[in-house]
Amino acid sequence: DLPKIRRNPLVEIIAINTGCLNQCTYCKTKHARGELGSYPPEEIVARAVQSFQEGVCEIWLTSEDTGAYGRDIGSSLPELLWQLVEVIPEGCRLRLGMTNPPYIMDHLDEMAKILNHDRVYSFLHVPVQAGSDAVLFDMKREYTISQFEELVNHLKSHVPGITIITDIICGFPTETDEDFQETMELVKRHNFPSLFINQFFPRPGTPAAKMKRIPTQIVKSRTRELSEYFQTVKPYEGREGKIYSVLVTETSHDGNYYVAHNEFYEQVLVPKLPELMGKMFKVRVVSTSKFSMIGELIDDSQVIRPSLADALQLGQVSGGGGKETPENSA
Repeated sequence: DLPKIRRNPLVEIIAINTGCLNQCTYCKTKHARGELGSYPPEEIVARAVQSFQEGVCEIWLTSEDTGAYGRDIGSSLPELLWQLVEVIPEGCRLRLGMTNPPYIMDHLDEMAKILNHDRVYSFLHVPVQAGSDAVLFDMKREYTISQFEELVNHLKSHVPGITIITDIICGFPTETDEDFQETMELVKRHNFPSLFINQFFPRPGTPAAKMKRIPTQIVKSRTRELSEYFQTVKPYEGREGKIYSVLVTETSHDGNYYVAHNEFYEQVLVPKLPELMGKMFKVRVVSTSKFSMIGELIDDSQVIRPSLADALQLGQVSGGGGKETPENSA
């Protein structure tokens, strides 16, 4: 367990496994990282405990595929999450990282219970990559669109308000116009609040790199059509007046607000008052935009620090007894 310096002293990022079980034809993760290697749950839990003792109020679990966690060590992602929930202080939160559809499908009921927990964000990033079964087959994604939609619909019905986001690759070599229209229809059915759109890129050494590519102008045209539709999706429209309990962990890119998130990991911009950083409180939404809401504090709202201690100073080494980097100690 090597010393580390957090980029954000309020957020701890914990890798839970490396490598992957998939053989996607466009991806080099397997070649670069190898087979799945899950870290022992007791080490992950110990890291979380130490983080909270150092003033962290939010932990993010990351890997190439969090849903595959534990399959190589006789465990599972839900088992790990239940252990972590037990050590998360009240008011602090856990955000789960990206999971591919195949492995999370085995645990839908248990995952719904966990994603409903008040110390876990009701949020999941599940890349679908294409809306056509034919393209998914050529990508070797190991699931069908009906299975992906079963996952989405199950979680939406069992985790009220859940945020589900996804990824799309435009212009995979075998994608026909009909395949792309199936992708458009999938996106229109679900109106994902966040959508990562990528143009196909032939990574050297991958099977997809040997396939005949679609003309660039067609790939650009499909990307533009999908992007233009996504811009019409307004997930926060009509939320004015809604009240949320939010947790502040960072400053907005323009420096004008603090960034908070509600229980669904939806972004709420709040006044930039120093006493609000790292705190939890209630806000009323006063305006909305494509990617965020703006909230004002409710007059009688308590401002609570959920963390167990003051956060480390920027540049302090975690577990280092207050040591700083040479740059910060100079």
